[in-house]
Amino acid sequence: MGRFTYSTRVKTDVEDRALAHLQVVIGNKLRRGESFYFTWRDDASVGEGRRSIWIHPAADLDFTYFGSRTPTMNRAWLEKLAHAANSPGGLFVMSEPFDHLGAGSIEAI
Repeated sequence: MGRFTYSTRVKTDVEDRALAHLQVVIGNKLRRGESFYFTWRDDASVGEGRRSIWIHPAADLDFTYFGSRTPTMNRAWLEKLAHAANSPGGLFVMSEPFDHLGAGSIEAI
């Protein structure tokens, strides 16, 4: 289980594989100077609510991983996450789809 931290105050735990995919999508958006919302459901320990943050190129972000192995990227998941990040609703954590785009996996980060 990894952790995403925004501006040292806002933190959420995210499974390492999902966090790696989010890091790629967020990094690509910020590299292009694009801002967007990122939304997730809070853990039951903090009320099971929903939180949205505005991510911008000057944002202080930290991706911390529990495991030491870099996962293979699922191209279909990256595309679904990127599509969400480009929409008015913004990026959100979603389940991993089958990589029907196939063409091999992407070694990343």
